[in-house]
Amino acid sequence: MSYSELQNGSDIRGIALENETGEKVNLTEKAAQDIAAAFVRWLSAKTGKKDVRIALGRDSRLSGEALLTAAVKGIFSQGGAAFDLGIASTPAMFMTTVLGDDPYDGSIMITASHLPWYRNGMKFFIARGGLEKNEIKELTKLADVIAAENIDAMVTSAAEKVSFMDTYTGYLRDKIISGAGKGDKPLSGLHIVVDAGNGAGGFFVTDVLEKLGADTSGSQFLEPDGHFPNHIPNPENKEAAESIKNATLASGADLGIIFDTDVDRAGAVLPGGKTLTRNDLIAALSVIALNSNPGTTIVTDSVTSDGLAAFIKEKGGVHRRFKRGYRNVIDEAIRLNESGIDSQLAIETSGHGAFKENYFLDDGAYLMVKLLIEMGKGNSLASLIEGLKEPAESAELRFHVGEVDDLQANGDRILGELQANAEKVPGWSLEKENFEGVRVNCDAEHGNGWLLLRKSLHEPIMPLNIESDSVGGTKKIAEALYGLIADEKTLDLTPIKDFIS
Repeated sequence: MSYSELQNGSDIRGIALENETGEKVNLTEKAAQDIAAAFVRWLSAKTGKKDVRIALGRDSRLSGEALLTAAVKGIFSQGGAAFDLGIASTPAMFMTTVLGDDPYDGSIMITASHLPWYRNGMKFFIARGGLEKNEIKELTKLADVIAAENIDAMVTSAAEKVSFMDTYTGYLRDKIISGAGKGDKPLSGLHIVVDAGNGAGGFFVTDVLEKLGADTSGSQFLEPDGHFPNHIPNPENKEAAESIKNATLASGADLGIIFDTDVDRAGAVLPGGKTLTRNDLIAALSVIALNSNPGTTIVTDSVTSDGLAAFIKEKGGVHRRFKRGYRNVIDEAIRLNESGIDSQLAIETSGHGAFKENYFLDDGAYLMVKLLIEMGKGNSLASLIEGLKEPAESAELRFHVGEVDDLQANGDRILGELQANAEKVPGWSLEKENFEGVRVNCDAEHGNGWLLLRKSLHEPIMPLNIESDSVGGTKKIAEALYGLIADEKTLDLTPIKDFIS
């Protein structure tokens, strides 16, 4: 196969271990070797350096160590130098290229985020950030060439094992100390529990919170375990969210924190059990950004609520509702800054969030640092989201696309037809400032909310998001939409039929 089949946006993703689904292993050790070799060849061409230094890290997945070892072999085959950081977080791996006395030329993180245990992947970083989608495409093409060359590198030594997490966690601690302005133990007297989901995030308890004086009793699932025996390490997963909520309430903690496997996403729980995820988390972090940068633009993905948009405007900010995909959101914030429009925060509802002050790196640990600074100052996190209007109802339906000749063209056709017919429905109007799919506003009599139908970034699916400020409104909106798309043969409309039945 071509290694292009392993590209997933700006990452490499694949099946790394045999599993009960029967899906064939395609992210093999040979694949990791060839793709890592391609990274060295690509980076050498970009920098003019033949002996590039590459840092490697991994999350707790069962296949991680073997894939990392194979990647080292690929690096050596191209004359590069490899350094093994062991279990690390994805944000820390980016930081290897910018922090310390001698930053690395590039880094590779072996992770598949919150995906099942049998999957794995690779993320690539240089000092300006993660590689873009088009650059990953270049890597896979190079890897195909290297595979054809059939290089069998004679590796007689392992990568040099190095410690970097101390540098990274020191950076996080310094941010909290300087932000809170209360000495070197700004979290003394605070009880904070963490659920790492047996991923890579346990370091946050021992190397950040406890060193700053926090009581972390009641924290759970801190030990790395690639089987993920307790719950999926994903702040958006219902079981995981319930797990950290219960731990927070049982401990009587001042804050609960949950990370995904590789710590580039996070969520939080307030003392009464109120969660800070999705729109709530965006609202809290937006207030923090606006307090120090009045009038700044907050870039979010396309499914954020109207209540959030009104909240940001009320706080003096500008809300730019952009596209799904954390890289899309981050890249749009970077583009705005380059055009002279200040944008301090780019954040997706999934929990991927990046501050301009932190290299526009999506770092779940850093998002929690911003909340902890507020707590260290003695401020209430609940007060940050006072006035945020919650929708009465919301729903997400996912329509699977059947066999079509051109998935993208088919999606464009469906969206084009909806756009042409939407305003024929009483009380419906198209959103004028929209960057993805078709977004329709529905007046108070006809659903009192909005819908967004779009193409999936990576799957043969068309997701539909609906939100209403009235009980029963989402069903009313869905019924009207079904009237427009009921004859569409390329979509499995079972979800909307079930929803309105």
